[in-house]
Amino acid sequence: MSKTKDIREAVEAELVFDPLVDPSDITVHNLGGEVRLTGTVPSYPQYVEAAAAAQRVAGVTKVHNHVEVVLPADHYRDDATLTTTANNVLLANIAVPLGVEASADNGNLTLTGIVRYGAERFAAEQAVAGLTGVRNVKDKIEITDDADPVDVTLLVQDALDRNALILDDSDVGITTGGNTVVLTGNVRTWAEHDAVIAAAWMAPGVYDVRDDIYITG
Repeated sequence: MSKTKDIREAVEAELVFDPLVDPSDITVHNLGGEVRLTGTVPSYPQYVEAAAAAQRVAGVTKVHNHVEVVLPADHYRDDATLTTTANNVLLANIAVPLGVEASADNGNLTLTGIVRYGAERFAAEQAVAGLTGVRNVKDKIEITDDADPVDVTLLVQDALDRNALILDDSDVGITTGGNTVVLTGNVRTWAEHDAVIAAAWMAPGVYDVRDDIYITG
């Protein structure tokens, strides 16, 4: 059996195994470890979880998620209703700063506003992702902080050094252009990759993270 078939079948098995995904309308394509998902799912959380399931499979180096969210008829919400619901949820979430707002267009939520940390932006995404009627979330929240780019680089490096999921011999390079962190090099697993990205976003003064990390599998 070819490695290509092994990885494809393993991803298909993981999608079936994952209770948060209905894989009945998802097709898996694999080319040398790069996996492409196509088809449909009935909710945005399932769209996100399908990619996460594929990333857990050994040998997967990249996931291209082309799955479309097709809402059941009883899950449809008009834009005005969805906008109001999303803004109420954001306002009620203590982890989301005041001033972050949502607007809906055909089930696609766009988040705007200003926060100080990447973790606050992520909290806003998580707050609205599971709302009934959401087909996609576009995060246009801006991050503002007066931290010096040199300090940002040191803070990110220290965070990576402390993280238990990031091994000492991991080949991760960190450069900073302004307050954008650029991550390069390679790691072995998606879990390690996600830990690196999360650590970079947690540092104060980080406005954006460019992910050029390669997963060796």
